[in-house]
Amino acid sequence: MSTNGARLEDADRETLEALYELAHKIYDDLEDGDVPELNLPVRSKSNIEFDEEHGVWKYGDSQSTRSAKKTDGAKMLLRTTYMIDFIREMLETDKSSTLREMYYISEGWDLAKFSDQSESDKLAEDLEVITEYLREDFQLRPEEDGARILGDVTVEEETRTGDTRVINCQDDVGDAGYSVPYSVEEDKLRFVDIDADFILAIETGGMFDRLVENGFDESHNALLLHLKGQPARSTRRLLKRLNEEYGLPTFVFTDADPWSYRIYASVAYGAIKTAHISEYLATPAAQYLGVTPSDIVNYDLPTDDLSEQDERALNSELSDPRFDDDQWRGEIEFQLELGKKSEQQALAKYGLDFVTDTYLPEKLSEMGVI
Repeated sequence: MSTNGARLEDADRETLEALYELAHKIYDDLEDGDVPELNLPVRSKSNIEFDEEHGVWKYGDSQSTRSAKKTDGAKMLLRTTYMIDFIREMLETDKSSTLREMYYISEGWDLAKFSDQSESDKLAEDLEVITEYLREDFQLRPEEDGARILGDVTVEEETRTGDTRVINCQDDVGDAGYSVPYSVEEDKLRFVDIDADFILAIETGGMFDRLVENGFDESHNALLLHLKGQPARSTRRLLKRLNEEYGLPTFVFTDADPWSYRIYASVAYGAIKTAHISEYLATPAAQYLGVTPSDIVNYDLPTDDLSEQDERALNSELSDPRFDDDQWRGEIEFQLELGKKSEQQALAKYGLDFVTDTYLPEKLSEMGVI
């Protein structure tokens, strides 16, 4: 592998140096007659610990070893060297790749090609863990879009030509809101002005559109953020920046099911698969607003029965340290007893305005926001 240092920015050069250190470790092991191996944190809920300094959940001390003694381990080490070289080429030519493109590019790597994209995605995350650099530093980007945001926040963003443009995410956009780019760092996206009392992060597009149509952003001086299900990194990073840089109270509004609770956990506590960068992505101050299992009863909401998969997921959350407090345990145990789940849109039972005129004001009032 070679590097054209003259064409690299300092940040790119530092990223490459960290990747080369890893490649040299594999090479040195081979040259010394040792079996190459790499140590990585065990990436499971059994190996996450609370980081008091940042208020998030991070990987603990349990380690796994990837060794060339086994065929699978040898293949992954080979793939590691190919991926490092692929990243080098992108940095030197100022190009980027989606994770999906990288998976298909590996088709030309002979024995090093990936069997499916989950393998290549995981290796990209492994490189983050080992080098302590981000996927974004490697010029790798996701397929999924970032969030949509609507409210009185003015941003200045860098265009593809290197120019800047200023956009108010309430006056200068349509009902779909402002589409957040995959990179939301200050060199790409700056906040010029914000006039809002709180942020409401919403799981589903249907509910986001309902709140926009009903003018909830204006009537309650709120920033509305569509999470699009399990939120992309840029979504979580944007939420963190808005909360911490401007002190905006942050609330997460999801369905009442175990998968939605995990969406909240990834926003507030950090996701298990990205626990190595929880302090970069998670917003510990984010509060869960609903829908809760108790809401199912209190508001007499339409429901569906919990599936066996739902029940397994809820029981798994009872052993997840991120949900280890009395309030979450009480709600999860109550839902298992109830045997029901419900969606945000179930609030429409009482009319299209109920969520904005009654449900959200009642919830936000209980939380001392309005």
